[in-house]
Amino acid sequence: MQIATRFVTTEECDADEHYKQTYIQAEKEDIVIVKSPVGMPGRAIRNTFLDKVKSEGRIPPTKCLRCIHTCNPAETPYCITEALIHAAKGETENALLFCGGRAYEAKTIETVKKVIDYFCSSCI
Repeated sequence: MQIATRFVTTEECDADEHYKQTYIQAEKEDIVIVKSPVGMPGRAIRNTFLDKVKSEGRIPPTKCLRCIHTCNPAETPYCITEALIHAAKGETENALLFCGGRAYEAKTIETVKKVIDYFCSSCI
């Protein structure tokens, strides 16, 4: 089991507040499977960015950073680095917001202690 997503919405996480709020506002149907430019599927929170990729087929990179040697900037559906930078800056509508399959369950900002206590009590 992986539980990293659960810690995104903690007080201690240094993610941008807009990023955290996107997790908190996500509903179950907002969690979608995406194919990243590196070819691997992942889960992400549906937003304007993903809707645009779906409708337009691709968002050309602003500038190729040559971060992934297998990436072809003429063919990639979007620049994963640009999308992740937008996420880090809290520009959530222009970002790729990777998450776990149950990210929609986070409804408040909590402390790490509360999250760990929750998981410990669930194991008993």
